[in-house]
Amino acid sequence: MQSKDESGRGWNLANGDRSRRTEIRSALVVWCLAFLFWAPRLAAQTKNSCLDCHSSLEGAMRVTAESLQGDIHAQKGITCTGCHGGDASSDDKSKSMSAAAEYRGRLDRKQIPELCAKCHSDAAYMRGSNPSLRTDQLSEYHASVHGQMLAKGDEKVAVCTDCHGVHDILPPDDPRSSVYPINVAATCGKCHANAEYMKAYNIPTDQLSLYNASVHHTELVEKGDLSAPTCSTCHGSHGAAPPGVKSVANVCSTCHMIQGQMYAAGPHKKAFETMGLGGCVTCHTNHKIEHPTDALIGTGAGAVCLNCHIEGDTGYGPANQMHQELTDLDAAIRRSNDILTRAEEAGVEVGEAQLELNEARDDMTKARVEIHTVTLSQIDPDIQAGMQVTQETWKAGQAALAEGSYRRKGLLFSVAAVLLVLIGLWLKIRDLEADDDSANTKEEKQ
Repeated sequence: MQSKDESGRGWNLANGDRSRRTEIRSALVVWCLAFLFWAPRLAAQTKNSCLDCHSSLEGAMRVTAESLQGDIHAQKGITCTGCHGGDASSDDKSKSMSAAAEYRGRLDRKQIPELCAKCHSDAAYMRGSNPSLRTDQLSEYHASVHGQMLAKGDEKVAVCTDCHGVHDILPPDDPRSSVYPINVAATCGKCHANAEYMKAYNIPTDQLSLYNASVHHTELVEKGDLSAPTCSTCHGSHGAAPPGVKSVANVCSTCHMIQGQMYAAGPHKKAFETMGLGGCVTCHTNHKIEHPTDALIGTGAGAVCLNCHIEGDTGYGPANQMHQELTDLDAAIRRSNDILTRAEEAGVEVGEAQLELNEARDDMTKARVEIHTVTLSQIDPDIQAGMQVTQETWKAGQAALAEGSYRRKGLLFSVAAVLLVLIGLWLKIRDLEADDDSANTKEEKQ
């Protein structure tokens, strides 16, 4: 029975092997037939007669497979026909570029926003492609200055491809992209810094050069702080529009929130609105915003207060006093820092005093922010608190220097005492050696 069982089991395994081999052969035959059937169709689908032709052209009409490699649309599988229509599987122009194939060809500029929006305004489509992208760009564009002018027939204004590119569109977070934060100003400047191109619009064309000299440009481009503002931060991107006089402070306060609150609580807000002035830009300008210094406040050369105030009016005296208080505290901080540094270099521990001095620096920072209230009663408490700290740290520095001087004198005294002892020992030893020599001489004579 056992041998039969083993024999039967072996027979079943052999039959199983033959069955599996038969299944494999059948599968291979099916795959081969499928490949022979679908290969021509797959080749037709991957064929791109657009590139076959345009890669041999020159100038703006030249488009190659290499130039499309980094394009985000090409990576997503969107080919030439996605925008231009037509049938890329045919080399016959009468078919590939026919009305039946919905060939659109070269697009008029006024058609571009609507064409891009076929995908980018379709929430369902974008959810399957890139859910992080907003789908309200077209409505924002229509509300922008660019969109409104395009609707009136001005085709010189910016459309999607002017900012994002055409066949080489990169994701906005790619440093090579024309809309990457560091590159935005140059992208806007292609039109707005071109005096000839902008001649008909009667607006300045020095915005780019002014921005490049600003503290915002320094922070963004030179220091790499991508949170620093560029053109689109203040003007918007798809909904680009110049900030109105009443909205400037709101634009600035999206980053400078506390300063915006201080300004809103002070007397300047109402005064500027009455005079039709634009809030923050009245003192800081708009594109060439420089790093603020205490010299901007007061009645000295370069002070912005003098743009409105003259000697004798209600704002002239407080402006001068605010400047004086700021410079006094700044000088006191510098004095304390200097004496503490000298003490530290002398080898005295002053770490605690240096930490305390940081409190005065914090008070200085708060006072400089509270300047936006232009109210002395708001600024004085922080100034006085900072002055109190600097007095204490100055005394600590003096005590540390005195201790260092005492230590040096003690060290000098100790070194002098040791030297005197050494000299005394040397003299004693010399006397002893002289006595020995004298005794030896006497013994020799005897």
